Amino acid sequence: MFGRNKEKFSGHVDTLIAEAAKITGDVEFAGGLHLDGRISGNVKSAANSKGTLWISEKGQVEGNIEAPNVVLNGLVRGDVLAREKIVLGANARITGNVSYGLMEMAQGAQVSGKLLPLTPAAAIAATSTANAAAQVAVPLNVLPGSFDGRRSAT
Repeated sequence: MFGRNKEKFSGHVDTLIAEAAKITGDVEFAGGLHLDGRISGNVKSAANSKGTLWISEKGQVEGNIEAPNVVLNGLVRGDVLAREKIVLGANARITGNVSYGLMEMAQGAQVSGKLLPLTPAAAIAATSTANAAAQVAVPLNVLPGSFDGRRSAT
């Protein structure tokens, strides 16, 4: 658990939204998007994109997020769909539900909403359609045994 090599997101930043920038409206991106500014609207990765959204501790989104990979250390007020992986840093704050394939969460991160792990079928469905209602999620309370924070839930 401790001391093992952590997988790093490969890829590069194609788009940077600086700290002084404020965007009102939906944003669709391909590749990598790094957000230091504010977006009031939904943020979505282009269809069939292997994109990654990085939100720094200065970044804020007021809207829903949909991307294969999300690295969050800022503030999100809305639902997050990370079809492959989400990494929540110590300063991450989410007010909304989080649907994910894999999750890494640092001590100090906060989520005010439901954590909904995607089943493999749901991850494929989320990739092939933008209709979030078609998702299939497994509630955490159906996992066998009790989770005391010391054992892996997977």
